[in-house]
Amino acid sequence: MTYDLFSMKDRVVIVTGSSRGIGRSIVEEMARAGGKVVISSRKIEACNELRDTLRAEGADATAVACNAGRKDELQRLVDATLETYGRIDCVVSNAGINPVYGPLKDLPDEAWDKVMSTNVRSAWQLANMTLPEISRTGGGSFIIVSSISALRAAAGQGAYAVSKAAVSHLAVNLASEWGPAKIRVNAIAPGLIKTDFARRLWEDEAIGSRIQANTPLRRLGEPVDIGAVAVFLASDASRYITGQTIVVDGGVVSAGI
Repeated sequence: MTYDLFSMKDRVVIVTGSSRGIGRSIVEEMARAGGKVVISSRKIEACNELRDTLRAEGADATAVACNAGRKDELQRLVDATLETYGRIDCVVSNAGINPVYGPLKDLPDEAWDKVMSTNVRSAWQLANMTLPEISRTGGGSFIIVSSISALRAAAGQGAYAVSKAAVSHLAVNLASEWGPAKIRVNAIAPGLIKTDFARRLWEDEAIGSRIQANTPLRRLGEPVDIGAVAVFLASDASRYITGQTIVVDGGVVSAGI
C-alpha cells in the first residue's frame, strides 16, 4: 500500500501571523495539501478574506483574530481551534516583529522587551498550549519560523537576530522534550523573501540588486519557497527529522555571504 508522504489530508493546522506574506503562503500550501487550516493575525478582516478565498477553492479554513504577543489571545486561538475541529495536528509559529532598526547600543529597553515577547515568549507559550493536544492525538509537528539572521550578525537588526537565534534553539529543546510523544519540532530560517515585512530591503534597488547578485541561485525568495518547506516539515515526508533549522535562502549562508 502506498500513500502520499506530503499529504496533509484531514490534519488540523494552526498558523500564526498568516494573513499575508510567509504565513499566508504556509496556509495556502497546507490547504492545497489537504489540511484543515486555522488562519490567525491581529486583523480579523484580513484573516476572513483569506478564509473565504480558500473556501472558494474547496479548502476547510477557519479564521481567528490573535495578537501572538498576548497570552490570552493565544489561548483563545487554541480553544477556538479545538472547539471547531476537536484536535490539533500541526502548529506553525510564524508571527514575529522587527520594529526597530539600528545598533543594539541605541535600542530602548521597551523595544528589546517587545521583540523578545512577541518573537520568543509567544512561541514558547504556544508550544506549551498545543503540544499536549498534539500528543493526545498521536503526535504531529510544531514548526517555528526563524531567520538566517539567527546564524550570523545582522547589521541594524540585532534584537531581531537574537530573537530568531533563540527560537531556533527553542526548537532544539522542544524536540528533545517532545520526541518521545511522537512530536517533531523544527525551525525554518528564511533568507530575504519578497514580503511586505522585508519590503524596505528588497524594494531598495541598490540593496535588493546586491543581495540577488550575491545569492548563488541569483534570485530573491518568494513566500511559496517557505510554504513548500513548511508542508514538508508538517507531513510524513519529514517523519525522521526533528530538532533542526532548515535554511531556505538560495545558498546565501552556505556561500558565506
